[in-house]
Amino acid sequence: MKYLIKNASIVNEGEIFQSDILIEDQLISRIDRNMEPPPSCREINAEGLVLMPGAIDDQVHFREPGLMTKGEIYTEARAAVAGGVTSYMEMPNTNPQTITLIELDKKYDRAAACSLANYSFYMGGTNHNLAETLKVDYSKVCGLKIFMGSSTGDMLVDHAEVLDGFFAKIPALIATHCEYDPLVKENQKRIVEEYGDDIPAYFHPIIRNEEACYKSSSMAVELAKKHQTRLHILHISTAKELSLFTNKIPLREKKITAEACIHHLWFCDEDYKTKGNFIKWNPSVKTAHDRSKIFEAVLNDTIDVIATDHAPHTLDEKNMPYLKAPSGGPLVQHSIQAMLDFYADKKISLETIVQKMSHNVADLFRIQNRGYIREGYFADMVLVNLNKPYTVSKQNLLYKCGWSPFEGHTFKSSIEKTFVSGHLVYDNGRFDESRNGQRLTFEKP
Repeated sequence: MKYLIKNASIVNEGEIFQSDILIEDQLISRIDRNMEPPPSCREINAEGLVLMPGAIDDQVHFREPGLMTKGEIYTEARAAVAGGVTSYMEMPNTNPQTITLIELDKKYDRAAACSLANYSFYMGGTNHNLAETLKVDYSKVCGLKIFMGSSTGDMLVDHAEVLDGFFAKIPALIATHCEYDPLVKENQKRIVEEYGDDIPAYFHPIIRNEEACYKSSSMAVELAKKHQTRLHILHISTAKELSLFTNKIPLREKKITAEACIHHLWFCDEDYKTKGNFIKWNPSVKTAHDRSKIFEAVLNDTIDVIATDHAPHTLDEKNMPYLKAPSGGPLVQHSIQAMLDFYADKKISLETIVQKMSHNVADLFRIQNRGYIREGYFADMVLVNLNKPYTVSKQNLLYKCGWSPFEGHTFKSSIEKTFVSGHLVYDNGRFDESRNGQRLTFEKP
């Protein structure tokens, strides 16, 4: 199918301009004004709508294999495209863990069979698999994920010599979860001794505090500087950590980069009173001051990208007492709408939203031919109505877990259409599942 999108307000590469876009053979073939539709072409009138590159989410947990009561590649990728997320990078802490080439290939095969969005999967590091991670072709894999903070199974990498080996030898990007586990355990032990086992969720940022984050993040930065490694620290949650990053050099020259997540930009510790475990993430949602400084760092380019850390759990799990309830929550269906609410409140520009959710992710990970609206690039795009409110309810949630921390909130904008590799996969609530997304490819390290 060919598509001619007419009269769109295009947000791309720091500009907003009116134009038409012709999509042919998966690609953006032409960007021009007043184009006539070629034969066998569907024309879409986008007057009054905003056209942006699809978001590329560099951190999601889709729970397959092994944890499929929470989510699946099919269900969560479907929710992603309904939210304008056209590509994702998925994490290795599944069951079995993605810590061998065999398990990594299984994920790619599964996504090829069922993912409506484009996809990539991280290889996972452990204290024992350095040799295996060196076999990966990182032109076809987004990077290596290292948990320098607690994770499932044996994925916590806490042996100093092993960490040094990863940072010295991996030729590609290393993405890290940074929390210093011994301090987290010490804090939890102290709180439980003082208050007992039945503690409310607002203790979460006290247990997983600023110092636990900073101690681990600074260790990762030190290793990256020592070995000149490409390091990307995920989900920054504290103002203190921002001193570890710079906005003084262009993104493509940065060796050390950072990500902010939607929940750390939206919520603060006051929200535990009403949301409880439903905003329990690792790293924790912290103070309003931290939230403000993280947002400021997004705007001044100290933080490079915005993602979700989409990590669904069942309602039964989240309704357990705080100490037993798992951390994480679903966000990928509403990440663009959340940022567009900030735009409506004049806190961020459309150009910056596109930069942080599309352009910079493509540049940071060196993704080939995606993340921009350019002739010859894959047509990964989203049409947005900035003036059509959308209320989140259980009836319109697409996550397998069936809940959202945004339930009851009315976003000021709606996602109208999503194109993935030139395919109109989502159209005003309707899906065309006749074609799946594609595997992301990367510049050779």
